[in-house]
Amino acid sequence: MDYFKICKGIPVYIRDSEKGESAVVLLHGYLETSAVWSEFAGLLRPLRVVVFDLPGNGLSGTNEENTMEFMADVTAEVMTHCGIESATIAGHSMGGYVALAFAEKYPERIERLCLFHSTPNPDSEEKKLHRDREIALMEAGKLGAVLKVSVPNMFAAGNAAKMRAEITKISANAMVSDIEGIVACLKGMKSRKDMNDFLATFDKPLLMVFGRRDNYISEETARALTEKFPKARVATLENSGHAGFLEEPADAALALVKLISNQL
Repeated sequence: MDYFKICKGIPVYIRDSEKGESAVVLLHGYLETSAVWSEFAGLLRPLRVVVFDLPGNGLSGTNEENTMEFMADVTAEVMTHCGIESATIAGHSMGGYVALAFAEKYPERIERLCLFHSTPNPDSEEKKLHRDREIALMEAGKLGAVLKVSVPNMFAAGNAAKMRAEITKISANAMVSDIEGIVACLKGMKSRKDMNDFLATFDKPLLMVFGRRDNYISEETARALTEKFPKARVATLENSGHAGFLEEPADAALALVKLISNQL
């Protein structure tokens, strides 16, 4: 079932499978929409899967700045509209930042946390400058040019050809988003806080999924996080870049299902 609800004052596009005893909420990444989860969600049956367009993306409205905390508040309201008291929260990249903010603000509503190609680290000064450059490109009407570089770069170099249809879909869906919304997300990511100390205190099951050939999260960074959070379950996808749930969906889904069924 798909529908719109007003959450935190903005319209939010929601898709809810409605069936399943255990619920998982999937939060998409930057320049993505809830449609990016279509194939992956099917691999999670018989779980109840809820996805939605995060503020500033796809068919949802936007705040002036889509902070991670604001998007966490929207996530909580989506869950309430769906009649879900608590759930496993899994986020990809930017969605992982939102999931961390949700875990901090709503500890009683999160059962497990999964970070797909995401980290608790804040933006470096270099990354902040990159966000500023991207904001300037967006405001100059260069969304298409950004997509031509950013979307293929989500995938491992050797996967770009076989993921061509997916790259086309992600890019087409991103073009639906308003520029103001994308800029608001860039501002929110740039200003997000360091969540390492919080994650060290997180006492629920945690899964971190990395891609061996990720263009954004190096093997060194992944290794450092694995060592820093020894209680976390870790799944490293050997043939994936920054989008393992698309590049190796069966393996990524299995890791998440094992987390939810307490098999990891």
